[in-house]
Amino acid sequence: MSLIWCSISGHGYGHAAQVVPVLNTLARRAPHLKALLRTSLPSTFFEPRLKLTWELSPAQQDIGCIQNGPLTIDVPGTWEAHRALHTEWDQKIETEAALIREAHPAVVLSDISHLGIAAGAAAGIPTIGLSSLSWDLVLEPFVDPAIPEHAVILRQIRDAYGKADRFLRVTPGLAMTAFRAMDDIGPIAEPSTPERMTLRRSLGADDADRIILVGFGGIPLDTLPFERMARMPASRFIFDGPVPKGSSRVVPLSALGLPFKQVLASADLILTKPGYGTIVESVALGIPVVYVRRYNFADEQSLVDYLHHYGRGAELSRDDFYRGAWEPAVHLALAQQPAAPPPPLSGPQDAAQFLARYV
Repeated sequence: MSLIWCSISGHGYGHAAQVVPVLNTLARRAPHLKALLRTSLPSTFFEPRLKLTWELSPAQQDIGCIQNGPLTIDVPGTWEAHRALHTEWDQKIETEAALIREAHPAVVLSDISHLGIAAGAAAGIPTIGLSSLSWDLVLEPFVDPAIPEHAVILRQIRDAYGKADRFLRVTPGLAMTAFRAMDDIGPIAEPSTPERMTLRRSLGADDADRIILVGFGGIPLDTLPFERMARMPASRFIFDGPVPKGSSRVVPLSALGLPFKQVLASADLILTKPGYGTIVESVALGIPVVYVRRYNFADEQSLVDYLHHYGRGAELSRDDFYRGAWEPAVHLALAQQPAAPPPPLSGPQDAAQFLARYV
């Protein structure tokens, strides 16, 4: 049985959502493949999604960003967390490399942990990066020239990335320069089959009701303008988070007993931030998107551009989001038409074809 060691960022669910379709596709080429998931994400994310033998090895692989909710980056907290991770950096690489050597994987796949890449290279195992972004580009706008430690951490991240044997840049992706060899691959998503009538029956929705999914990814959103939402005409909401008791038009996702992906595929519109998995799946399914921008996250513009070219979308300002003034953006998104058909979701096949040579 071949083993693939997967170093997966725990910053939200987007990185794991890229890795899972690749592993599922690769397993069809290599039926005896096993995946070791080296990540801080819970097993509950992978259990309904992964279709090959796998084992979870809980461990922090990177920082990404420390966030105060899904829309705000805690910049000082982010640098402090990176400082802690990079303390005794060489020793941490060697400790991780020793675990990789002990496991004897055929290949190391990292999305997009610099620790995983540095350790895979140190272990002498073929090491492949996979992502639509890299953490050096995410951190670069926040570097304070008056704090030399920031530049040191950025250099260590880029040095680690430079040790990858190959980097597979997922469409839409950033113009990354830290990797010595790079191939572009198609978009990655694994959309569910829409079950719109099933979802409507679960909600008791009228034919005229719009079903709006409010989901901001793996970093929790703990507040919404529930009173204004309840007054929006012909609208029912599903929120991936807690809902006040007695709310008649807002239902928590957990109460439906349906996976997030199926609800996304079956909703009439999604309100979210521009995150890779949600945007690419929504475009593939033709689901309109109302998005709230952060304006300081590196891959946000590429995702917004992708949405407006291939999908249906409208921006909602942060102020309008928090005060519940959603109706104009919802109408605009529903009225949009794509400028061009979306590209095929070839990323899983592209990556699997490349990785198959190792497993």
